[in-house]
Amino acid sequence: MGEPEEYSFNNIIKRIIKKSLFTERQIEIILNHKNLEEIKFNISKGAYFRQVNQSRNKVVGLYYSIILLRGLGIILPDDIDVISRLSEQVSVIQNSDVFSEREDEIINVMDKAIRQTSAL
Repeated sequence: MGEPEEYSFNNIIKRIIKKSLFTERQIEIILNHKNLEEIKFNISKGAYFRQVNQSRNKVVGLYYSIILLRGLGIILPDDIDVISRLSEQVSVIQNSDVFSEREDEIINVMDKAIRQTSAL
């Protein structure tokens, strides 16, 4: 197996990460830790494992939040469907070359869907 490469997100994924609860580094660590990508980190082992722990705690908190919001009826089944469809699109976008002119359009459509779904 070759030397791991530095990971690079496309612009749309970077913009989604900025709107998320996670940093790019945390997403890289999660991908690496789940063996979804082999990523080279130029940080000490101690710093790496601190970030692994921070990332794990954020994921656990996210799952508890989803369970709580779904259990209380704040997130509805239709909302889960919207989130699932958007997630599928992110999977497609992740490995695609998207024209820079289309990036704003994609993010705007995603923002609109999320804002409608999360309206209180």
